[in-house]
Amino acid sequence: MQALTEWLTTQGLAPEWSTLLVTLVAGFAVLLLAFLAHFVARRILMRGVRRVVERTQSQWDDAFLRRKAFDRLAHLAPAIVLHTTAPLVFGAYPTVVSLVETGATIYMALVGLLVVNAVLNAALDIYETFEISRRIYIKGFVQVLKIILSFVVGVFVVARLLGESPIVFFSGLGAFTAVLILVFKDSILGLVAGVQLMGNSLVRRGDWIEMKKFGVDGDVLDVSLMTVTVQNWDKTIVTVPTYALVSEGFHNWRGMEDSGGRRIKRAVIIDMNTIRFCDAEMLGRYKRVQYIHEYIDRKLEEISRYNRDSEVDESVLINGRRLTNVGTFRAYLEAYLRNHPMVHSGLTFLVRHLAPSAQGLPIEIYVFSREQRWAHYEAIQADIFDHVLAAVPLFDLRVFQAPSGTDVQQLAAARRSDTPV
Repeated sequence: MQALTEWLTTQGLAPEWSTLLVTLVAGFAVLLLAFLAHFVARRILMRGVRRVVERTQSQWDDAFLRRKAFDRLAHLAPAIVLHTTAPLVFGAYPTVVSLVETGATIYMALVGLLVVNAVLNAALDIYETFEISRRIYIKGFVQVLKIILSFVVGVFVVARLLGESPIVFFSGLGAFTAVLILVFKDSILGLVAGVQLMGNSLVRRGDWIEMKKFGVDGDVLDVSLMTVTVQNWDKTIVTVPTYALVSEGFHNWRGMEDSGGRRIKRAVIIDMNTIRFCDAEMLGRYKRVQYIHEYIDRKLEEISRYNRDSEVDESVLINGRRLTNVGTFRAYLEAYLRNHPMVHSGLTFLVRHLAPSAQGLPIEIYVFSREQRWAHYEAIQADIFDHVLAAVPLFDLRVFQAPSGTDVQQLAAARRSDTPV
């Protein structure tokens, strides 16, 4: 460049114009070189890298390719060319050298940040292929690291633009602590909540959680620094602040899924007007029921021995011990459920009375289904209670049902015609 400048000067061109012309030509050549470097990096080197990655059997390098870590790295080539050649080409113009170097440095810092983000995303994808990722979810920590890196790069860019050292900005960071806490409040709360959720294994991706306050009832799709994303059973997507899971509380059904069963908890309300002691005719009919004929024979023998030993006057029904139709029905329900192939016998198994109410006597079934899938579970539960409701009249009982408009009309018609209902 110096020789070319001197030659133009000897040809009669003013020295300043010779320097300017040579600088413009050299600058144009540098731009072409930067463009060539970008072309080689993107179209030749990256194409070769992509082919190598596609031929390898490892899935790790595919994650880096999918996250475009190599593509973003190629953007550094033209910036390196400009930063390296600026003092040589624009040495006669220090201001231009400073601008080019500053611009190239800022560009490389931003591209470097994008490359690091892509690498972190790829590393997170690789981590999520391991089983441990279901128990220890690190996405929130990766996002915190991204925020810190972005903040550091931002300070570096501002310091570079102002011509100051980044240390000056970091030394005065304490004055902005309150502002930073206010700006990044949700991020800080999310980080703390993420540590609690991960440390106590409260929620994992794939868990079924329920939060009625936020309209959440479905599977967890993602747990991030700021939000937890849930797909409800109606296929709607709900996002909940991460810290809300800790502060508000939620219902996690993972324990049910890990137990191998799903709870069936439902009651049949018996009309108490139909409850009575069993007579010989009733017991004769009940003995023909497959599941309880041995139970009835055993109970009758036990009751007879007790009444005989206690010298009970059996001419009065209330004296001594006797079988009732509702107790026999409860014994039948227990035997029927224990013989049901889809009822889990290894988990809680109860057929019990609840407190009588104005509607009647609730008999609650509290068991667990072997099937956890929603549709299949509901079908099993429906089949069980179809049978239970149909079996109630066979034990001389009646299910309570509030009177409907038709019942009232029939009663009124019967009263008008003086016919018994």
